[in-house]
Amino acid sequence: MSEKPGKPVAASAIDKHVYKVFPNDMNSHNTVFGGMIMAKCDRLALVVAERHSAHVCVTAAVDSIHFRAPAKGNDTLLFNLSLNRSWGSSMEIGARVEAENSYTGETRHILSAFFTFVALDENGRPVDVPPVIPETRDQVRRFESAEIRREGRLRTRDEISRANG
Repeated sequence: MSEKPGKPVAASAIDKHVYKVFPNDMNSHNTVFGGMIMAKCDRLALVVAERHSAHVCVTAAVDSIHFRAPAKGNDTLLFNLSLNRSWGSSMEIGARVEAENSYTGETRHILSAFFTFVALDENGRPVDVPPVIPETRDQVRRFESAEIRREGRLRTRDEISRANG
């Protein structure tokens, strides 16, 4: 457990980061290319991790990426990311992306994902990060759910290690 003082979720969260969809963002099905949305989420999750830890961070895992609905041309994407929990040097950041119709204001939840980042010291070694202080009912729910997801990630990592000898 870190001896650093805890930080509230709001101290590093990103709310409604705006990205306007243009024709070069489209795939062959005339919907927004999912890889572009994933890359944007990874970059924004990095900002959350570095704000929280005050260290250089790297992506350690990405899991539970769920594309719930397509984004389309003329949509505006709204990215919401926040730290769910931290353990030693690692942190889970949740991402939620909505597509907004700029003309009607209607929004659709299009993607949810979880990113795990590790904070590194100046020698590239993992370094402890502050604990997360959840302040709302929703933040407490995400804080508790993060532990369940972490256990699953560690179990999967161990199974892959055993299978690969």
